[in-house]
Amino acid sequence: MAVLNEEQEMLRDMAREWATNESPVTEFRKVRAAGEPHAYNADAYATMAEMGWAGVIIPEEHGGSDFGFMSAGLVVEELGKTLTASPLVATTIAASAIVLGGSDEQKAKWLPKLASGETVATLAVDEGAHHDPSAIEASVSGGKLTGKKAFVHEAHGADLFVVAAKDGLYLVEKGNGVSLTTRKLTDQRSHADVSFDGAAAEKLEGGGDSLLDDVLDRARVLTAAEMLGMAQQVFDTTLDYLKQRVQFNQVLATFQALQHRMADLFADLAQMRSAVEAGLQAVDGGFGVARAATIAKAEANRVLHTISNQGIQLHGGIGMTDEYDVGFYLKRARVLEASWGSSSYLKDRFAKLASY
Repeated sequence: MAVLNEEQEMLRDMAREWATNESPVTEFRKVRAAGEPHAYNADAYATMAEMGWAGVIIPEEHGGSDFGFMSAGLVVEELGKTLTASPLVATTIAASAIVLGGSDEQKAKWLPKLASGETVATLAVDEGAHHDPSAIEASVSGGKLTGKKAFVHEAHGADLFVVAAKDGLYLVEKGNGVSLTTRKLTDQRSHADVSFDGAAAEKLEGGGDSLLDDVLDRARVLTAAEMLGMAQQVFDTTLDYLKQRVQFNQVLATFQALQHRMADLFADLAQMRSAVEAGLQAVDGGFGVARAATIAKAEANRVLHTISNQGIQLHGGIGMTDEYDVGFYLKRARVLEASWGSSSYLKDRFAKLASY
């Protein structure tokens, strides 16, 4: 487990208290029932921004706190535990692209708005069913972007899109030339195919040739942090259930076979935490980021997939009923597992990075 400084501990504790008291899973149920395309509570996100969470990775001169990705991951992990629906992860990823590649003018224009919660942003990269940055066809001519992006997270609430084109990343504001087609995925969050038809685009000139990969690595570690919170919650919820559920006149937790299964999951969870925290620390330290981010997301995929499956199995059939929350975690898990690289994609990427 990472050693946190006093500020990080305070930030984590504040996020934990707020998520537990103000944004439990019942709040996600309300968002789901409302059926709004943006699929989050705007007032709740405004509160998050007021607490400084939208500006954790944004420099102080642009309205943020510049606490780094480890701090952002601590907040996201706590929100993942309660399935809090918000554009925080998407906006933080988009903000990282501007921090890394934006001009002074672009930073001054957008980062304060992102930090304050006034503007919601998201990253649009993939163009097909699978994550493949090498297959980008979107292009820009005369400052106008044309192309289509698939499965864009938080697209309905986004005011700004960071779009991957053949020759780099571009900032595109919602409006003329931008249209959305809603994608209904199993996690009941905001996802859409976004079409750009001659939309005004402004290139992020900084960051070098590796800008897209650098931003994707940050997307991977932050998504892995959300998945870590989900995995921890499923484990804790399942353990509590086994301790109180009686079968054959015995509490389920007394069965040795189930104890062994939970012990295996505990070990997997510890390994996942180590990988995710290493990824967050690598981003902050600027060393070995690509490998650490790839490992973090690959481990998050593996462990959350296993824990969400086992959570359902150990609850029994009722685990997938709407009365119980554990099924929501499995549904969200399947969406996040496919985001920014499936397990097979990440394993292949790691092998290439290691020059095997």
